[in-house]
Amino acid sequence: MSITPATALAALPEGLRDDVVESFNHIVRNYREHRWEPAELNGGKLCEAVFTAITGHIDGQYAERSTKPRNMLSACQALEHKTGASRAVRIQIPRMLIALYEIRNNRGVGHAGGDVNPNLMDATAVLYMSKWLLAELIRVLHDLTTEQASRLVEGLIEREVPHIWTDGSKKRVLKSKITWKQKALLLLLSESEAISEQELFRWSEHSNASRFRREVLRPAHKEKLIEFDEIESTVQLLPPGIAQAEDLVNSI
Repeated sequence: MSITPATALAALPEGLRDDVVESFNHIVRNYREHRWEPAELNGGKLCEAVFTAITGHIDGQYAERSTKPRNMLSACQALEHKTGASRAVRIQIPRMLIALYEIRNNRGVGHAGGDVNPNLMDATAVLYMSKWLLAELIRVLHDLTTEQASRLVEGLIEREVPHIWTDGSKKRVLKSKITWKQKALLLLLSESEAISEQELFRWSEHSNASRFRREVLRPAHKEKLIEFDEIESTVQLLPPGIAQAEDLVNSI
């Protein structure tokens, strides 16, 4: 059975799975909104959730919710002695947890008196360490490649995009006086996976499907903003498209 973002963490109890995904999405959302301190603070919550998950993986029994060890450094170092487990869960993931937890606790985020105030550089480190941790957790749970696990992590990101309204079944762009390409990018930014060409066309409220394909989708594909699969009729944002869409969100 193929692994999807929805099933990537299915091995974890629901409460623990929610702790992992929600803390990760808080980091992503706050980073996107340039809220450095909340982004860094949620790094600590993710550490606790991932620590609980890998401890359960090693012991063969998961806790229902994440718990905070009395001393994160000592608890992570103790995992190195669990010789029956893989190096990833004994050493590599715990050492990354220590680094991430250090930013949360001793860089002016969790407590007063740190060396620096919350900032873009530290928040960026938190974001990418968090993505790495989640990808490694998924890789270990499913014996995947790093590339496969990384793609699943991107699929877990909740994209709450300003100017996009939804009732759960359809979406609308609320901002007027932007181009059709910009509308398409905003709509795609609100999705974590590929969607059908027909769905994107309906959501955009363009009047002509052939022109939408010819004048919006194909040029955006050529610019490497989207991956437009004309055989499967699916559309997905590429990294340059994500960057352009996020710039658009911040400018309108």
